[in-house]
Amino acid sequence: MPKEHRKRGKKHKKSQKEEEWTEPVQEYREPEPEPQFDAGPSWIRPAAKDPDEFNPEAPFGYVDADVKAYFRTVDLQMRDWQDSAVVEEADEDSDPNEERRLFFVAALNEMREKEKQLATDPDCSVVLERMLHSMDDFVRRVFFDSLAGSFEVLSKHRFGSHVVQTLFTVGGETIGRELRGVLPSIPSDADTGELRSCTQLVLDACEELLPVLPSLIIDPFASHVLRAILLLLSPSSASTEEALRSKKSSSWKAKQGAMKSVFEEKGKGRADAQKIVPPQFSGMSRRFVQQFQDSHDGNEVRAMAASSVASPCLKVGILEANLLCIINLTALQIFLEIETDQGLGDERDSIMDRVTMGLITSSKTGDGETLSEPSDYVGTLLRDPTSSHLLETIISRSPPKAFDLAWQLYFSTKLARLAAHPVANFVVAKALERLSPEQITDAYTELKDVWHRLIQTSRTGVLRAFIERAAFLGVMPNEVSQSIYSAFGFEADSEKTTLVLCILSVITKEDYESALKAKSRKPPAAETHKHHRGPKETDPLQYKTQGSILVQALIKMPVPHNKFILDAIHGLSMEHKIAIGHDATGSRIYDVFLESPTVPLRVKRQFVLDFIGHYHELVDDRIGSRVGDRCWSFSETFLKEKVARSLMPHESQLAGSFYGKFFARNLNLYMLKRRPDEWRSMQSQKKQTVQAQSQAVQQSTQQPPQKLTAQAAEPIPSASPSHSNEERKQSKKRSKPADEIDDLFDQALGKKVKKAALGGVNGRPSHSTGKVEGEEAQKGKGKKEKKVDKDATSGLDAVLGALKAAPKHEDGRPKKKHKPS
Repeated sequence: MPKEHRKRGKKHKKSQKEEEWTEPVQEYREPEPEPQFDAGPSWIRPAAKDPDEFNPEAPFGYVDADVKAYFRTVDLQMRDWQDSAVVEEADEDSDPNEERRLFFVAALNEMREKEKQLATDPDCSVVLERMLHSMDDFVRRVFFDSLAGSFEVLSKHRFGSHVVQTLFTVGGETIGRELRGVLPSIPSDADTGELRSCTQLVLDACEELLPVLPSLIIDPFASHVLRAILLLLSPSSASTEEALRSKKSSSWKAKQGAMKSVFEEKGKGRADAQKIVPPQFSGMSRRFVQQFQDSHDGNEVRAMAASSVASPCLKVGILEANLLCIINLTALQIFLEIETDQGLGDERDSIMDRVTMGLITSSKTGDGETLSEPSDYVGTLLRDPTSSHLLETIISRSPPKAFDLAWQLYFSTKLARLAAHPVANFVVAKALERLSPEQITDAYTELKDVWHRLIQTSRTGVLRAFIERAAFLGVMPNEVSQSIYSAFGFEADSEKTTLVLCILSVITKEDYESALKAKSRKPPAAETHKHHRGPKETDPLQYKTQGSILVQALIKMPVPHNKFILDAIHGLSMEHKIAIGHDATGSRIYDVFLESPTVPLRVKRQFVLDFIGHYHELVDDRIGSRVGDRCWSFSETFLKEKVARSLMPHESQLAGSFYGKFFARNLNLYMLKRRPDEWRSMQSQKKQTVQAQSQAVQQSTQQPPQKLTAQAAEPIPSASPSHSNEERKQSKKRSKPADEIDDLFDQALGKKVKKAALGGVNGRPSHSTGKVEGEEAQKGKGKKEKKVDKDATSGLDAVLGALKAAPKHEDGRPKKKHKPS
């Protein structure tokens, strides 16, 4: 049957019986196994988890995912602003920081009542640290107050401790402004209550943490917070803010970008950093020291100082002990510094007395019977890589009698062995800085035979400390030079042309000569293999930082002491002088040479004259151009003219040099050739200006800080940003170029009237200008104003007439006339 004749049949319908009910197929499911327990009878069931149970990871609850995502965008935006560091120029009528301020206020509103949760979150805690640097004093105090009562939990938290540490660090700036009476304006709201000052907030936080001080010291996270608090209470005690963080924490912090205010303008800097502390802080720091003394006995204090040698069994145990030792030692070192600042270190049973095994008590009795022999424990501290830092603090801050006793017990007759020790030599260098003339003479007798061995092991700290102390006391000028000669292998009557080079390279004369021979036999760098595998070879003749510091110490000595090193510098060949000037480490000795007051003026002038004829070689380098600028700024007009005239044949070479062209700008050789008298007067005026500025800076630094008067102590409301913005807008308006139409009017009128006087039509002033003219007429200037208006009207008519006579078409061609049809 053909396909086109086929018909589709009707679809078969199901019967009603089939549609009424179909039995569902049941799937077989295995019964869920009951939970099995490893131990105990089967009828024991675990208790249900309490939702209110304390979670150490999130003690205040978890942050919502949406809130966390929002603060992640806040972090990205703030990092972008901090990295750019350039405020975009906005319109004249708007604040350039307005967008940032609105964004920051929105983030603060979102942060409200979630401060503790955000501080303990691993992602949002970094955002809070970044925001703390951009908060003003009022917002910072509100945030500080929101954390009150939870500082113990936050300090022991892994992420919350960083937020609290940053809060105490930046709080010093707010406290510094409060001491000067600069207080922010607080909105008057009866429902919010009274907001405490930042000083009171810090004191209340200390009261909260004071009872749990022993647990804070041994906690790996809270110890950093404790150090931040101690540095805030006693800023003169600590060393630097670098002691707040470990190397691991500092490297991780560096990856987070710059931590600074997004509203900080260029050139502002940290002018509001804390310089002085309130009187209440001194009492609070004393309470911390007393609480530490009451909660730790002598054995516990000594265990904290030497815990790294307590568990030498396993490698993991040693690493954990070292970590805890570093944490405890840093806190203990700050406690020792605060104790000496408070005058408590010279008392019996003090922290210093406990660490030194009764050294303070023995020095106060005067007979020394209690310490007839040195303590093995202190000897352990002397040679331990970690604990020796604590002993350096004790040596530098101990009372004079205690130091004399410590020198007699632990250093005298042992200097030859301790000075060569890789760790103890640092403590010996600290001890040499406090010696008396008699003690330093005895020290020289012990050390004169080991100077050569110290240089061979590149340990110059003891030699530098001996030189500086002898120069400070003004004793043994000949012994100092003999020490340098014997240390580097020079004879007293031999040639010393390479003495400075040996000191800079920290190698003996014999090693220097052998290194020169090896370098001459070595093939050039181009012939060596480029793809050389293995450790990179170090040049033994390379200038080292220790050698540069040692030469600088020799130059700073008084005149009879430093004569031999000045003669050695003068005896260098020009090739070596230029090589030193081109080195970033070696060129520092030239800076000290020209700045040190102990170097005679005649020697400095001779040093500048030695480079004449070679300045074009010296300044053709990144470092050498800076040395050339130093020599130029030191020279007077006569010496400058000699230097400038010696560079005239090399003017084209300096102009083509990438670094020398900057030095050539100071010379101004074109004026010297054409107008030498004017050039000399200009150079002398510059010299006088620089000297006057330097004297003003010295006087300002030498003046003691003035006490705040009663008026200055009164609260001063913080300056509103609108005033600075108004000034910025006006300066922008003045700096803008004039319009073309304004130039046309100025040329026609000769700038006789103000632009506001041209607001009317056909010479008639507008209403605003009429008010101004009426006020000025009342002041007695009516006649003058009428004359000016008359001149302005005539000038304006001439301008308007010229505009009417001008062609109306821009192209200047006359319009074609159409013939009438």
